[in-house]
Amino acid sequence: MNLEPFSHGNSLLHRADPRVKIIAALFLSLIIALCQNFTTATAGLVIALVLIAGTRLSPKLLIRRFLLVNSLNILLFIILPLTYNQTPQMSISGVHISLTGLHMAALITIKSNAILLLFVSLLATSTVASLGHGLQKLRVSPRLCMLLLFSYRYIFVIRQEYNRLYRAATLRCFSPATTLHTYKTYGFLLGMLLVKSWNRAARVQQAMELRGFTGVFQSLYELQMNITDYLLLTVFLGCGLILLIL
Repeated sequence: MNLEPFSHGNSLLHRADPRVKIIAALFLSLIIALCQNFTTATAGLVIALVLIAGTRLSPKLLIRRFLLVNSLNILLFIILPLTYNQTPQMSISGVHISLTGLHMAALITIKSNAILLLFVSLLATSTVASLGHGLQKLRVSPRLCMLLLFSYRYIFVIRQEYNRLYRAATLRCFSPATTLHTYKTYGFLLGMLLVKSWNRAARVQQAMELRGFTGVFQSLYELQMNITDYLLLTVFLGCGLILLIL
C-alpha cells in the first residue's frame, strides 16, 4: 500500500519547503471553498492547473483521482437541478429543472476540482513525514502532529493484522453471508483488531519512553527556507489576494 505516489519528483514544488506548501494550500483552498461566483472559482482552477502542470506528475494517477471526485459531482448534477426549488426553472418533457440548481452543481464541481488539484500539487508532493515536520515548525499542536504521523505509520500495521485475522477465519471455513453468524464473526474480528492495536500502542509507547521520547519528534534534516521558498510564498499569497479581489 503506497499512500505517497506523488511525493517522488524533482520539480520546484517537490523541492519547496513544506511549510510554504501547507500555508499556500490552506490559504488558497479556503478562498476557493468560500467563493460564491464563477470568476473566482475558475481563476482558482486555472491556478491549480498551472501548479499541477509544473509538478509533472503521472497523468494516469491524476485521472484516477479525478474520476473518484467527479463521480460524486455527477450525482450533484442529477440531484440539485431536480430538488433546488428556486426560480428560474426550465421544463423538459414535463420534468422541471432548476437553473439555480445547475448553477450550484457547476460551481461545486469547479471548486472541488480546483481544491483537489491544489492539494495534490502542494501537499501530495511532500512525504507525510516532512508535512508532519512542517506542521511542527508552524507551531501546530504536537498532539495533532503525532496523531498524523502515527496514523500514517501504523495504518499499514493495522491492515496487515486485519489480513492475518481474516485469513485465519477463512482457513476455518468462514464464508461471508447475510447471516447472524457472519455479523458476529465480523464483530469479533473488529474487537480483536482493536485489542491488538491497543496492546501494540502500549508497547510502542513504552519503547519510545525508554529511548527518551519527550513528546516532540526530532528530525535529522532541519528545515531552512531559502530565497526560492520566500518567492514562492509571496507568489501564492499574491494569487490568494487576486482571488479575494475577484
